[in-house]
Amino acid sequence: MKIKNILYITAVAAFGISACSLDKFPLDKETSDSYFKDAAQFENVSNTFYADLFKGPFFDEESDICFKTNLPMKIRGGKLRVVPSSGGGWEWGTLRDINNMLDNLGNCADESVRAEYEAVGRFFRAYFYFLKVRDFGDVPWYDHELSVKEHNELYKARDSRDYVMGKMLEDIDFAVAHLSTEKNLYKISKWTALAFKSRFCLFEGTWRNYHGNDGAEHDGNYWLAQAASAAKEFITTSPYKIYSTGKPAEDYMMLFASQVANSDEVILAKAYSYSLGLSHFATYNTFGQNQFAFNKKFVDSYLMADGTEFTANAGWETKEYYEEMTGRDPRLAQTMRCPGYHRIDADSLMVGDFNTSCTGYQVVKYAQSNNVLETGRWMATDNDMPIFRAAEVYLNYAEAMAERTDVNITQDDIDLSIKPLRDRVGMPNLKLADANDSPSSYMSSAEYGYPNVKGANKGVILEIRRERTIELAEEGDFRWYDLMRWKAGKCIEQNFYGMYFPGVDRGFDLDHDGQNEVWIYTKEKPADLDEKVTYNVLQVGKTITLSGKTNGYVDPHQKTQHVFDESRDYLMPLPSEDLALNKNLKQNPKWGTKKKQ
Repeated sequence: MKIKNILYITAVAAFGISACSLDKFPLDKETSDSYFKDAAQFENVSNTFYADLFKGPFFDEESDICFKTNLPMKIRGGKLRVVPSSGGGWEWGTLRDINNMLDNLGNCADESVRAEYEAVGRFFRAYFYFLKVRDFGDVPWYDHELSVKEHNELYKARDSRDYVMGKMLEDIDFAVAHLSTEKNLYKISKWTALAFKSRFCLFEGTWRNYHGNDGAEHDGNYWLAQAASAAKEFITTSPYKIYSTGKPAEDYMMLFASQVANSDEVILAKAYSYSLGLSHFATYNTFGQNQFAFNKKFVDSYLMADGTEFTANAGWETKEYYEEMTGRDPRLAQTMRCPGYHRIDADSLMVGDFNTSCTGYQVVKYAQSNNVLETGRWMATDNDMPIFRAAEVYLNYAEAMAERTDVNITQDDIDLSIKPLRDRVGMPNLKLADANDSPSSYMSSAEYGYPNVKGANKGVILEIRRERTIELAEEGDFRWYDLMRWKAGKCIEQNFYGMYFPGVDRGFDLDHDGQNEVWIYTKEKPADLDEKVTYNVLQVGKTITLSGKTNGYVDPHQKTQHVFDESRDYLMPLPSEDLALNKNLKQNPKWGTKKKQ
């Protein structure tokens, strides 16, 4: 069994540090004062931070490009999104534990151990606050564990996001300077810190570009420069690269299907183990009965294999499955089932199954071979899940440079960042001049893309967003927060469509193998139906809904709202109980006070 204990040691429970809220004071203060004497004790405590902060979600289910039959309330929006009474992301116990460790650094006589674990603690404090800022904006900053005498500090107002981001930057710069430079799949390093710095600085820079600066000390360019600098240092000096074995038709897929994360590209992974009762449902999401699926607008955004836009082809809107899936960016066939798909280490061909995919565009990213799954465990898998990988950092660099207005992005910047991603799958490189000369009408449309992108770099920004969405699809929660920072929440209101079918009461040979995999009927099934179809038998209005009733796109959410309130939904609501306890806290704009029942 692989050694992965870094991420799930819980020995800290033995001496009583719990995940209580900030307003509960520790009963073990004397124990903490006598603890933290050596590296092993610091490691025991800091290992819990991995589990507390890297919880997922890992599959980006709350977004406009990947969803299930039942949409979460965050996506349905409107009056269905309400203020929670408690929780909702406004939890502070992990911060108390981080600060407790940092406060007790002086217990250890070894200066090198103190420096290492101050770096670890400050990395996780910055990460903790990033999760808070991206959800709530302004939040109270605490850089030490509060004593009884400081009880009033629990009831202070929120600090500005500008102030908190500055403190996060101080923390992460310390972490970059003092963390180990050795590669470690399951433990943070200098390279994890640089990757994370590029992530949160890009978030803040683009947030300020699209939402406004609100009189903050630093504008978007400042944060984008920080992101670009961190990303470039990572790209040019780290031991990581874009994984490739020269097999463009499978390298991207195998990066996510590996039992042990690929250490060429994956900077930090979360480990799982059947033997310790730790597993996830990545493979089940692709083959199970949860109707997990991709949106047609996402499928249409993939380029052709020659680098041209699919949506530039005549009649692209009504191309059927085989035509729309053929000759595309190879990542399409490594992300969802396309004609010719077979499971790893299997021979039988599979097309999109409407029993397990509400749009027909069935996810295969993360899908493993049956050969690596334990008998009887096809629903639960225990392969590593990437948390940080080099591809994201490369994309962060490209976007940060494209969004800056104080410097000009160059083709060299594209060659450094986007080209390696496309080289892996044999795609032509992005040409900066071409993108800006002719910005994509598809990617800039209100129906499918981002109409608020402006300026001289409009074209390349749109192409980098296309690349990012495709490369990072179904990883973590990138998509939701990308929409938030781009001020593109209205993408949630775009159509949630699936495959196109030109008619009904007939069969469809999806992969052109001479057999009908799907039969759609209105009222009566053919008597000899079993001989006519091998996969899905679907009845209009009952097991399938089409946008045009008897033809059109599969429309699983035709009667389900998915709306976004521009005046409210870019930030999350603070819980009503916390507002009642602390009168200095103010609710985020436009959120009411109704409690969730």
